[in-house]
Amino acid sequence: MDKKILEKIKKDLLARKKRVEEDLKSFAKKDDHEKDEHRTKFPNYGDKSDENVQEIDDYTTNLATERVLESTLRDINNAIDRIKKGTYGICKYCKKEIGGKRLLARPVANTCITCKTRLQKMS
Repeated sequence: MDKKILEKIKKDLLARKKRVEEDLKSFAKKDDHEKDEHRTKFPNYGDKSDENVQEIDDYTTNLATERVLESTLRDINNAIDRIKKGTYGICKYCKKEIGGKRLLARPVANTCITCKTRLQKMS
């Protein structure tokens, strides 16, 4: 893979990682016992009935958002690890090179188009 493209992807991944971590920090606390895991804070708006309903609604929304952001963060960290190990851009199934266009479009991809298509047809 072209080193300039790889550096651009790495830079983009690091910037995206920082944004995801900041987004998580806005409503969740990092879990000290689990890597890449967070615990959504329960909001406290007051004791009135409508405030309690809003707290539960916001908490539920934040839990779903937390799961999506944690998954995204894991994908980013895995891609960064593959870059460090020198295995980035290699399909985890067929071990062939993943196309540069695919990696630019989806930097966290760890499968080539052929294997991804085959997997999707199976499920």
